[in-house]
Amino acid sequence: MQVLKITAKGLTTSFRYPFFMQGVQPTFEMPPPATIYGHIASALGEWFDPEGVEFAVVFRYLRKMEELEHTHILSPATGKLPGTKIPKVLEGKVNPFRREILFMPEMTLYVNRPEWLGAFRHPRYAVALGRSQDLFTYTDVRIVELRRSDHAYFEHTLAPYSFARKTAMGFTVLMPRFLDYGRNRFPSFGRYVVIHRRAHSRDFIRFDGGEFSFWVDPESEEIEGDLLGLAFHSWVGEDESGVDLA
Repeated sequence: MQVLKITAKGLTTSFRYPFFMQGVQPTFEMPPPATIYGHIASALGEWFDPEGVEFAVVFRYLRKMEELEHTHILSPATGKLPGTKIPKVLEGKVNPFRREILFMPEMTLYVNRPEWLGAFRHPRYAVALGRSQDLFTYTDVRIVELRRSDHAYFEHTLAPYSFARKTAMGFTVLMPRFLDYGRNRFPSFGRYVVIHRRAHSRDFIRFDGGEFSFWVDPESEEIEGDLLGLAFHSWVGEDESGVDLA
């Protein structure tokens, strides 16, 4: 399978955890699929139909840290500006909160759209991942031919929810899967497994003697006879990540 392979690096990033609102803002340790959709759309310069588009991601960072941010909350004002007859329009207050950030992030993104090569070599908008101020740089954009293999290793990646039944080298997480801009940014969520430490497929739990087959990157480092495995995801349609929130 031919895919587009994009390597991007930045100084900081933070992926907002949507279930916390005040006081502290933790970050996901992996870019959510909804964030990756927006990142790709930024390079293309337009929203794209996600049907049939799949991606795999490898994401590393040097350290998780905290910084202090402020929100400015405005409300309609009464009275006039001091020493004038000019009416006040707004008044507000500043609320500080702690935000987790990921320092020195690096993302390798695989997308099954090799025809988008030109868009990533000449992105339409400023390259960012996470917050708008978290600027990134594309250090390598190329087309690679993936191979199928019955053995691989996985690390620093977002894996399907089914991997929770195959390996203990990771943790499950509920992430924003897609924001439907045709329905006023209506969110859908998905269940995934974040794998940081290396997990070899030969150590996976097998049920009913089943065999495995993986896409691997032939350009990756070979470790103990295995190449880097890639777990592909989609933004729409029925799959194991889908979950309904009532």
